[in-house]
Formats: sequence, structure tokens, C-alpha cells
Amino acid sequence: MDEQGMLKPYLDIPYDKLEEMNLKAASDAVVLSSKELEKKYFTYLSKEKSIKAVTVCFTDIEGRLHMLDYDKKFFLASIENLTFDGSSIRGFSAQNESDLRLEIDWGSIRFLPSDVFGPGKIIIFSSVKNIDRTQYSADFRGMLKKYAEDMNKKEGFTAYAAPEIEGFLVDGENAEQNYNPLDGLKLITTGGYFHSLPLDKLRVFIDKAAEAQRALGFKNEKDHPEVAPSQFEMNFSYTDIVRAADQIQLYKLVCRQVARSMGMTASFLPKPAMGINGSGMHTNFSLAKKGKNIFYDVKGPDGLSKIAWDIIGRLLQHASEICLVFNSSVNAYRRLDPSFEAPNQIKVSAKDRGSMIRIPVAYEKTARIEVRTVAPDANPYLVLYTIYKTGLEGDNLKKNKNKRERSRFLPDNINDALRIFKSSDFITKILGAENKEKYASYKQQAADKSPKALGTLVKESEIIYHHDITNQVLWNRF
Repeated sequence: MDEQGMLKPYLDIPYDKLEEMNLKAASDAVVLSSKELEKKYFTYLSKEKSIKAVTVCFTDIEGRLHMLDYDKKFFLASIENLTFDGSSIRGFSAQNESDLRLEIDWGSIRFLPSDVFGPGKIIIFSSVKNIDRTQYSADFRGMLKKYAEDMNKKEGFTAYAAPEIEGFLVDGENAEQNYNPLDGLKLITTGGYFHSLPLDKLRVFIDKAAEAQRALGFKNEKDHPEVAPSQFEMNFSYTDIVRAADQIQLYKLVCRQVARSMGMTASFLPKPAMGINGSGMHTNFSLAKKGKNIFYDVKGPDGLSKIAWDIIGRLLQHASEICLVFNSSVNAYRRLDPSFEAPNQIKVSAKDRGSMIRIPVAYEKTARIEVRTVAPDANPYLVLYTIYKTGLEGDNLKKNKNKRERSRFLPDNINDALRIFKSSDFITKILGAENKEKYASYKQQAADKSPKALGTLVKESEIIYHHDITNQVLWNRF
């Protein structure tokens, strides 16, 4: 231990031990009640002297992750009264009703790799509450959590998801904030799918990020460069939908931090460069009841059950209305380009990767539905809520038997997607009028800062005014 370590003996756990601890925490979250989890970790934090701070996370209406570091002692003493100024968060409360509460979700606790997050910290997710402790309407994590609990209580369903999140590694720190359309984002390698060299910058980045994710209990399955140069994807195991959405946020956070430590930027823009494949967040999901995958039917078409096919039909029926949820930025509509395996056709297929929904080859345990049209910058809590809410409660697919089936496509620009979203009674039904209006207003503000015809050059406006990138300085450059 060096001199600094002797002066500050904060929590610094080896990766293999971290993985054990985080997998145990994930297991406990399934079998222990909320009260039992709170008692366990409150006691642990009270006794563990090497922890200095608790990082509490929440996500705004557009999907941007926010973090607050609380001194451990203050956190434990103030657990029932953790408040923050909601008016400082885009899409949250108005200035005259600013204070909101954070309600800790003890089952989401993670023990952190100190080389990525710094020593002496743990991280935990929270739901956002009003001052009177009722659920805050614009907190989609809280909405997803309640919907998952309701599905389980009313139908006995357990909802699962596993996303496949693609991104690009580009040269320079803060490359997106410093974007110059004439130079573009500088890709750090020409290597791609299966043929990137073992120790090039992209591989080293993937190795470091994947190691940290495994230590966080993600149970990574495969980590590799993707088709486009400088593109990456790291796949992790199926889990319940709230935890899956949390892991999406952590995945992107880890990638960004590891890239920054290497003098680079991990970008989750759907289409940061023209002429190559864009990035998606293919979202695999399924339902279980009494431990059995109810999407599987050995005699069903493509091995799927009737309930699975009904869900597919409802997603197709409402595809254009929910497109703005899945593709929530100006830049996302560049990705829906049929020249590059674009999942922009409103149809389902076991083979055609241009379909918005694909049926992967599967057996009983792995039978699932894959929504391919989701972009990596979408709000993961809102995405999973919308998939399940639409699939279970939407209108059945309407087919006209007297007309020949025509190809249908998703909107190819954010303005059309916004128009359809705003006029949808179904969106009002599943999100509520206030959330619908609020979400659309922020998407409209971003759309208004970019030309309607984007052309072939990726514009500065679609990068610096992006909800994951912009800040006060950038937003006011308009």
C-alpha cells in the first residue's frame, strides 16, 4: 500500500471479490423483503469504516443519469429526508415546486471497483418522490418498478430483459461537447467485427470496461467490437426489468469513465458518423410465471406461445406511436437508414434484421422477443415500461384481409415521430397527459434546434443539443 493509501484506508476490493459481493447482493434482492434489505445494508454501512460516501442515482425524464454523493454518516442519519432541487433537472419540477425526495432502493446496491469510481464508495439507485412521499409522476424508474410489481401481484408474471448496447469509441476527452461538423468525431481504429487486433485501443477499452462490469455483477456473456470501425458491444445476462434498466445506466457510465481514463470518449449517439452502421440497443425481453418461460411453445410459430405473439402484434399496432420513446433524439433517425441493417420496417421476422422486431432462435429457457429499433440513448426505464405496457395492454394488431399487405416503416425523422406521438390517445393512456406533454416538449425543443432536413453531414446541433450531452453553456449557444 502506498503512502496515500496508508493515509486513506478506503474500501478497495479486488475484482474477483467484488463480483462475489455484487452477485450475492443481486441474489439477496430477490429473496429478501425491502425492510430486510434496508436493515442488512444500514447495519453494514454503520459498521464498515472504510466506506466514505454513498453515490445515489436517479434518472431524468429524458434518460440522463444523475448522481449525488452523500457522506456516509450524513446519509445514514438523513435516510428519511434525502431531498434535492427538482427544478434544476430538465423535465422535473417547476421552480415554484422544486423540492423532491429520493427513496432508496436497497436492492439495487452495488459495491464499486475503485479504479473506475474511486475508493471508499458504493452506489445505489433511488426512486423520486414528491415532498408528501407520493410517487413523482415523471420518474419512469418508479413507474417501471410499480408496473413490474403489479404484473407480479395480479398475474404472477416476472418480467425479464437483456439489452445489447452498442457504442463508439472516439478520440479525445469530451469529444461530443467539442464536436466540429467539418472534422467529425475521430474513430480510433479501422478494425471491426471479429478482426480488431488483440491489443489495439478498442480491445483494451473493451477489456477494461467488461472487467469492471463483471465485477459489478453483470454476468457478462460476450464482449466484442461491432460491425462498424471503433464500435463496441458488451452483452450481459438476463435479469428482472428494473435491474436491467439500472445496468444499462451503469454500463454507459462505466464505458464513459474507462474511455475518459484513456483520453477518449465512449459515445452512445445512435449515428455519430455517416457511411457506417449506427448503434442500437436491441432489447430482448420475456415473461415467466412460476419459474417457467411463458413465451415458449414448442408447437407455436417460431417456437413462441400465443401470449408472445399477441404482445408482438400489439407492439406492431402501436409502432409509430411509441417510436419517439425508442428513438428519442434528432440523431436517432439517421440510424433508421435501410442501407445499414436499419430496423425500420414495422414487421416481425426470424431472419430479416431490417424488421423492428426479431424472433431469435431459442429453446424453452431462452425464448424471447427482440425489439431492434431501440436506440442506445433512449431512457431505459421508459423503454421497458412502454414495451411491456404496450405488449400487454395495447390494441390488437388490425389486418385488412381484403387488401394486400403493404410494407410499413417507422418515421424517418423526429418531427414526424413527434407529430404521431402527440396525437396518440394510446400514449396519453399509458404515460398520462402530463408526462406525455412534458416529454414531447423537451423532444420538440431539441428538434427545433436542428434543421428538418438533416442531409448527409452530421450537424453540430444534433450533437451538442442532445439530451445526454448538452449543458447550460451549450444549450444557450443557439
